[in-house]
Amino acid sequence: MADAFQLLDSGVQRWVHRQGWTDLRDIQKKAVEPVLSGKSDVVISASTAAGKTEAAFLPACSAVAGEADGFGILYLSPLKALINDQYRRLESICDMLDMEVTPWHGDSSQSKKKSARQYPKGILLITPESLESRLVLDPGWVKASFGSLRYIIIDEYHCFVGSERGTHLLSLMHRLENLLGRQRSPIPRIALSATLGDMNGVMSSLRPNSDFPRLLITGGGGMNLKLQVRGYVSRISAERGDEDPEESSEELLSDLQIARELYGILRGDSHLVFANTRRRTEKFAVLLSDLCVENAVPNEFFPHHGSLSKEFREELESRLQKGRLPTTAVCTMTLELGIDIGKIKSVAQVAAPNSVSSLRQRLGRSGRRGEPAMLSVFITEKELTGISGIVDKLRMELLQSIAIIHLLLKEKWYEPPDPGLFHFSTLLHQVLAMTAQWGGVRADQLWSVLCESGVFSRVTAEQFEALLRHMGKQHLITQISGGELALGPEGEKIVGHYGFYAVFKTPQEYRIVIEEEGKTLGTLPIDSFLLPGQHIIFAGGRWEVRDVDMEKRVVCVAPTRGGNPPRFGGDGMSVHDRVRQEMLRIYMEGDHCVESGGKRREFMDAAAKRLFSEGLRFFRDVGLANKRVIGLGKDVYLIPWMGDKIVNTLSVLLNMGGYKTNKFAGVVEIEGASSSDVSSHLRSFSKDNRPTNAELAKLVENKQAEKYDHLLPEELLNEDYGARAFDIDGTIGWIAETTERGYI
Repeated sequence: MADAFQLLDSGVQRWVHRQGWTDLRDIQKKAVEPVLSGKSDVVISASTAAGKTEAAFLPACSAVAGEADGFGILYLSPLKALINDQYRRLESICDMLDMEVTPWHGDSSQSKKKSARQYPKGILLITPESLESRLVLDPGWVKASFGSLRYIIIDEYHCFVGSERGTHLLSLMHRLENLLGRQRSPIPRIALSATLGDMNGVMSSLRPNSDFPRLLITGGGGMNLKLQVRGYVSRISAERGDEDPEESSEELLSDLQIARELYGILRGDSHLVFANTRRRTEKFAVLLSDLCVENAVPNEFFPHHGSLSKEFREELESRLQKGRLPTTAVCTMTLELGIDIGKIKSVAQVAAPNSVSSLRQRLGRSGRRGEPAMLSVFITEKELTGISGIVDKLRMELLQSIAIIHLLLKEKWYEPPDPGLFHFSTLLHQVLAMTAQWGGVRADQLWSVLCESGVFSRVTAEQFEALLRHMGKQHLITQISGGELALGPEGEKIVGHYGFYAVFKTPQEYRIVIEEEGKTLGTLPIDSFLLPGQHIIFAGGRWEVRDVDMEKRVVCVAPTRGGNPPRFGGDGMSVHDRVRQEMLRIYMEGDHCVESGGKRREFMDAAAKRLFSEGLRFFRDVGLANKRVIGLGKDVYLIPWMGDKIVNTLSVLLNMGGYKTNKFAGVVEIEGASSSDVSSHLRSFSKDNRPTNAELAKLVENKQAEKYDHLLPEELLNEDYGARAFDIDGTIGWIAETTERGYI
């Protein structure tokens, strides 16, 4: 093997040989020296199954081999399931090195946790929330146990970037270094990430406000992909059946048609079907299961999403890992992440993907062991009638799918993190956590650790002071003798609750239990409307609700026929500017094919091509190439071909002028207006005449999106929501550019 292999510990070398490897992968060779040196942070970026985990752990384990005093490696994961998976993967190498590896989360055995408390050593696998609980409840143990920490490895880092949970993770790592006195000798951070668009931004986000060196290592090579997009038209049926009145019969017919094709394509092997939402996941899982019953064959189609019980999900994951039986998981983003689920032949997508990065992650689940990745996209558009809307006429869902595929394959672009967010909710949480951790802490210490040198660097001193004053008024914190801050009575209640350690919302939920067996199928948000006698689809089965116990929050169900998936909520995602700009470019050029190797590549079936032609024809007929505001019937439509933040901003600017608007698929519908009036109103805004994002947020009634938003002062809530939902600078720029071109 190459020289990089010789730098590894002899025990690690023996483990590599026992795997039957003839050589390390390229990405693993590149990582050995920089990880061993410990002189920089490292981002290891590659597709799923490219060997990222070993690229980090082989040299990291080599560096800490033989050390028995405290944890040498801290591994942080977004999911408990990933921790369990990594524990299984690391057991053999740790046995070879006589090194302890401890999984630590809510479902871990108490014996393992007790052993780690008494004799901390080796590798600790933990979620950010469990690490927070240790910092708050036992900072002395953390300081002693992590005193010789050599590395922090963050798995699936792209899932953290830009979110409140990612902000929490960065703050935790910074607080840990402060607790250990490692500000001048930072603990190297190794982030394992799928490839994202702005990798420089990803690297700088790993340690904000620091000049500690950082290195990017990429690998995995190009993508060998088999791709097809299939089009469907939903048509109205006279048969209604027992479906949800909110769900049209035409959707049911087209979904059944897709399910039949999926059944024919997928049956007999292992696949993943991504349905975007939990509701559609349940729908397609049961439609496919029904087809197995109809054909008198064993079921091999099962749902997988976050509301299902741990046991149900783990049974499915185990079945996929073993690979003994053909198994298709119909899932949400829960199986985007790198849990080992064995060999997956193909990936299907039964709705337009929301982001390029998400589709890339999903694709990485297939194409292992040298085989090409396989992707089938199933897109349904409505049959056009005399009352069809502009979104249907433009075939927006199909167009968005095409644009995302173009950006993925041709541009190799992925959505970058949003650098303009404040995350005041998470900052409030961290003030409470640090105050609880220390018992008493000065305001200037909080400012120094959390804002001045920490992740909340966008927060001004004035904003931080306003937050602390408001927290004092709400009795979350109080000032004690000596000027230090301590938890107030309301703060103690919040920190003392078991759900405190997570910065994301954990809504109250019903437990769904099979009446006769007492087996828990999973949970549903408590605002889901369930009544005795109602039929629902859940966990891939059809159930009758027998009893709803509001006090115990338990719903008893029994098997039945019929039913519809319950409403889950929380499944929406925002579309980026670049995706909608690519949609416009495709219609401007009138060509959906992707260029590869100097050739135009066709990837759509005949039905999808017809739908594309229909949308393109309408685009040209109404002159959208050089027009952004058009009148159709009694209403006016604004099509900016920009992302949801700019669409949101344009909608609110129109509301300020007294216009009534609706938004869908990047289009703003303005009721009962004229095109000239709408254009004139938009042109009235400029760099010198515009509201701020925070001022726009004042016009929104429900702004409480993050966990502790309800505890924020109104001015900070407006700043926070405004930065997340609006882009006034981008919108004013768009208005100026389109005005100059005569498009509005």
